[in-house]
Amino acid sequence: MLIEILGPLRIRHGEGSVQVPGEKLRAIVATLALSPGAVVPGEKLLDELWGENPPRTAANTLQGHIARLRRTLVQQTRSPYARELIRTSSSGYILDLDAENIDAVRFTRIVEHLGSRVRTDPEACIPQLTGALRMWRGAALSDAGQGIACRTAAAHLEEMRLIARELLIEARSAVGQHREVVPELEQLLTRYPLRERFCEQLMLALYRCGRQADAIGAYHRVRRQLSDDLGLEPGPGMQARLSEILRQEPSLMA
Repeated sequence: MLIEILGPLRIRHGEGSVQVPGEKLRAIVATLALSPGAVVPGEKLLDELWGENPPRTAANTLQGHIARLRRTLVQQTRSPYARELIRTSSSGYILDLDAENIDAVRFTRIVEHLGSRVRTDPEACIPQLTGALRMWRGAALSDAGQGIACRTAAAHLEEMRLIARELLIEARSAVGQHREVVPELEQLLTRYPLRERFCEQLMLALYRCGRQADAIGAYHRVRRQLSDDLGLEPGPGMQARLSEILRQEPSLMA
């Protein structure tokens, strides 16, 4: 059984999938999937489902939701053992599933592993990063409610997704795909105008395409955006890239 949270919640079983009915049931599965194999205290699930204003019957209602989840798993997988996916402990509930069966865990491990390899073996990293990014089917945990655990995890996973895109662009640029990454970087900077790493990468790609003036122009556009929106100057990375371009450092063309 696989649980996918890089998009709307999906539980895959064999050739089929389990449809989890209701936002609160999806929130329970998603919260447990953030800590596979570990006890998630009942209080944490209550907070995730109702926040600071739980109903008086919240504890009993949670138990009812867990029972409904187990019935759903058994009915849709046609396996009586499916109910054991969610086990009860003395202090909470456990998702009895190996971490590698959670797409977010696999994605995060791939990105963390390749982060240190992109500069030494970019060609090998390209297909792995491309495959990791294909795991995404939309915004992470998009249908699992607005509880603090899921919202925090969704923000962290989105940051990891952006890091993966930065790493993939770095790898592609390292193997000479300068012209190919320029349109993608321009689109990314339109969507994330304050993300300085994308600007650094665009400046380098433009410079390597013989477009020094455009590279400098990209720097000043993001600099204005940072100043207008945050009252900040570009960080050391952007400033160093600008200096290298102005000096026409030979190492930029490596």
